[in-house]
Amino acid sequence: MEDDKKQFTIEIRKNGSLLVKGLEKLVNSKGEEIEIKDQISLCRCGHSANKPFCDGSHRRVNFVDEDN
Repeated sequence: MEDDKKQFTIEIRKNGSLLVKGLEKLVNSKGEEIEIKDQISLCRCGHSANKPFCDGSHRRVNFVDEDN
């Protein structure tokens, strides 16, 4: 039996966001569906005004992830 679910990927961007591609659906903690595009960027620095999505604040605060 072939799995017909779409594959998704998560890329850790150097000193930046998590780039997510291929999601079919995203829901919040209330179970409400959040509209998504072909790819989304999730905040990793904790400074986004649009959490959980990245708004580029990592550049403003000079976010550095030494491990990735």
